Amino acid sequence: MPVFVRLSIGVRALVAAGAAVLLAVVIGIVVLLVTGGSDDAASGGGKCGTADVAKGRPVEASSSESDAMSPSYVTDGNPETRWGSAWGDPQSIQVDLGASMPICRVGIKWEKAYATAYDIQLSDDGQQWTAVYSTTTGTGGDVTAGVAGSGRYVRVLLRARATVYGYSIWDIQVNSGAGASTAPSMPPGATTEQLLSYMKPAEASSTRDTSQCTRCDASRVVDQDTATEWVTAEDKTGPAWVRVDLGAVADVRRVELVWGKAYAREYTLEGSWDGDNWTQLSTTDTGTGRVDDVPVTGQARFVRVSMKKGLSGAGYALWEFRIFGTGGAPIAPPGEAAVPSEPYSLVWGDDFDGASGSAPDPKKWVAEVGPGVTGELQYYTNNRNAALDGDGNLVIKAKREVTPGSKCPRDPVTRSTTCQYTSGRLNTNGLYSLTYGRVEARIKVSGTQGLWPAFWMLGADLYTGRATWPNSGEIDIMEHIGREPGISSSALHAAAYHGGDGIGGKYHTDGDLSDDFHTYAVDWRPDKIVFSVDGNAYFTADRAEVEKTRGPWVFDRPFVILLNNAIGGPFPGPPDSRTRLPQDMVVDYVHVYR
Repeated sequence: MPVFVRLSIGVRALVAAGAAVLLAVVIGIVVLLVTGGSDDAASGGGKCGTADVAKGRPVEASSSESDAMSPSYVTDGNPETRWGSAWGDPQSIQVDLGASMPICRVGIKWEKAYATAYDIQLSDDGQQWTAVYSTTTGTGGDVTAGVAGSGRYVRVLLRARATVYGYSIWDIQVNSGAGASTAPSMPPGATTEQLLSYMKPAEASSTRDTSQCTRCDASRVVDQDTATEWVTAEDKTGPAWVRVDLGAVADVRRVELVWGKAYAREYTLEGSWDGDNWTQLSTTDTGTGRVDDVPVTGQARFVRVSMKKGLSGAGYALWEFRIFGTGGAPIAPPGEAAVPSEPYSLVWGDDFDGASGSAPDPKKWVAEVGPGVTGELQYYTNNRNAALDGDGNLVIKAKREVTPGSKCPRDPVTRSTTCQYTSGRLNTNGLYSLTYGRVEARIKVSGTQGLWPAFWMLGADLYTGRATWPNSGEIDIMEHIGREPGISSSALHAAAYHGGDGIGGKYHTDGDLSDDFHTYAVDWRPDKIVFSVDGNAYFTADRAEVEKTRGPWVFDRPFVILLNNAIGGPFPGPPDSRTRLPQDMVVDYVHVYR
């Protein structure tokens, strides 16, 4: 504010000795007082200026209570005039400074009808806004907010009233120059960052189902499940969006986007207090997919990701849209599965003790009945091909046996599409599932051309219908094929990596694994999965590396155990003249340790 100084200097003082020096000093004092010090903003310096650049500038508001409370009164310099809004939330008032400039300080003189929650925002065009100050604990009075930003327009977004009346402001002052932003205030008692978006209402510009996803709507991005996703209806990479309603205003600090293969290269994160007026939180035109962990600062009830451009012609797909911060109205996600501590203890198992010819324990195993999948040629029977041998083993027998009325891929030997072989496949669905621990089995595998014995696990979501394969996840502890007698394979499968693109490794030995029993195991922890044969670890899947380079990690949920002895399929190839049947897969035990 200018300071006016009156000087009275006698004529005889000016003719005295040193009058010139005295006059120079006095003039210097006058200049200093009148300007209030050096106005670095006006002179191009780096400090925050003192001149009110908003004074006399045009003002617009969302509403006015009456003509006697015009928005223009907040910049007229008159301490006895004020703006008053209509009675309701939200409201806004903005000043046009005439040109873009650096903003370092904003002052607001509140009347008694003040805001408890409001944002100060800047914009170059009056459309896209950036928050430079936010609070949810306003107390009225005279507020001076140090900010750091630039813009032509300054807007105060008013989100919560302290009274039943509208909002009322005497004066808004703006200073230009370099500055430092005042940190946004936190909601009372909120200090720890947490997930705010779990199971909150979500909407999207469009949605569609895919072969790997049913009900791929926006709700999938907030279910904390990387086996479900949202997919746009448009098979193109134009504009699209998905937004989440946090239920109440929150201090948003971080957003995590887990992209599907159809990701956005160019997108903007935005926040809003009402779902209509949006403020930019972050933007990029160099997105690389996988997982984007984006730090942001702003207060919002609604958070939106607006996708502008992608790299493929398949629209956009998003597994998870996670929003972190304080405040809001969060719903606590389910607790994570307990991580077993070593030394492990045996918690579940089957040693297959029982009379010869008896069926596997029905309290532990379910027989799958019907044709195989993935191009297999056998028909799985209801335990006619799976029985105990009386010596503490389970025997799963693969043999030539026609199943009338069945349908399988064409058998290359007989050329028939009626299933020409039978075998057994068992799982623990509905009886036992686990998340984390050590799972092992001592097995003597079958071994001839076209045979495919396996010891593996599938996500329990596949059986409930919540997810399809490969989204549900698959952990192959042991797969053996007859044409590679000395190799045992392991693999992980998920939506982003499956089939021939799965993640896995191979164990090699000079002998034939079908000659004797071997112990096949997986040590499964939240951060990694380690595969071994006879205690020799040969492949480790590291969660952080998988998420960084391949896609979402779905191995953090319940899985069921499977045993089967398949014939044919793309991995082992079909049986031929070299194939010798029947072939037995003999299992000594299956144990789970936690």
